[in-house]
Amino acid sequence: MPPPTRSNAPLPSTAHLPPQQSAQSVAAASAAAAQAQQQAAASASAQQDALSVILVTGGYDNTIRFWEAWSGVCSRTINHQEHQVNRLSISPDKRFLAAAGNGTVKLYDIAATASGSGGANVGPLVTLTGHSANVTSLAWHAEGKWLVSGSEDGTVKIWDVRTATPQRNYAHQAPVNDLALHSNQGELISCDQSGAIKIWDLGADCCSHDLLPEEDVPMRSVSIASDGSSLVAGNHKGVVYVWNIQPGLTFTSLQPKTKFQAHSRYLIKVLVSPDTKNIATCSADTTIKIWSAANSTPATGGKGTVDASSAYTLDKVLQGHQRWVWDMAYSADSAYLVSASSDHTARLWELASGTTVRQYSAHHKACVAVALNDSSA
Repeated sequence: MPPPTRSNAPLPSTAHLPPQQSAQSVAAASAAAAQAQQQAAASASAQQDALSVILVTGGYDNTIRFWEAWSGVCSRTINHQEHQVNRLSISPDKRFLAAAGNGTVKLYDIAATASGSGGANVGPLVTLTGHSANVTSLAWHAEGKWLVSGSEDGTVKIWDVRTATPQRNYAHQAPVNDLALHSNQGELISCDQSGAIKIWDLGADCCSHDLLPEEDVPMRSVSIASDGSSLVAGNHKGVVYVWNIQPGLTFTSLQPKTKFQAHSRYLIKVLVSPDTKNIATCSADTTIKIWSAANSTPATGGKGTVDASSAYTLDKVLQGHQRWVWDMAYSADSAYLVSASSDHTARLWELASGTTVRQYSAHHKACVAVALNDSSA
């Protein structure tokens, strides 16, 4: 995520001089035209910069805030009326921002929001209604055609964003805490408060796998490697589970790889880096931990067993937040991580050094959701 470049073209020296003769009038007119072109180019460049890196946070103060990632300036605030923001997700093409709240998902036009039209009271393009409790998780289809949501009402819904109607409805039988979409776009993984992890085969329209690593221990978060090679999950006790994913002829095969104690207090989120080399975990203990695979050889134990030699090792502990860390997002190149915390702030971390390079401070209550899209695709 390299720092953006901006146009700083100097003002022409003749731009404000009064014309003294016809030749100078022509020169002044020419300079004025050049200045207008430069200003237009600068404005276009600034708008492009604003849209090239989309960084958004949401919190219990019922606001959504857009940030200039490198300056740390809050460039736009949206009042997310009626209720708090639980989760944020940016569409792959950077056109839409989905904001999850109590029973609803609101979709905002990012370009219109960046232009400043409508001010803080800009309304959503559409509101998806159908859940009866807090919406806790979101995931976009790779082409932005549909959106998946999970809720404390125990359901997972797939929405056609063009019609704002749910196309699929899956019953979880327990409050849904998180979900992730496989890169093949044909499988959806979700986890719930009872400790279950379910894999939904979207082609067959059914649940193909139902995992229960530890009964009655809430499974807080799930994440899938971008190449589809592994599934990672974290539970309420701070334990992380890793499975290797092996595509089969008729269904995906999951092979347990390892499990390890990541935090001594509640684990809130796990996230596989885009380059698939690391796992990030965050917790109620105020820290973020970066884990790397100590042994890339798959486990060889039988089904349901774990090979301890495939454990992950702790690479870095990111310290700076003063309260619970609720959410995280990697940059596209896996070099940076953004985090959101109950201490009202979000932070941008440089992972090579393990240090905070920017802090985003504007929320008046807990900052619990963050979304980042700096992809060049």
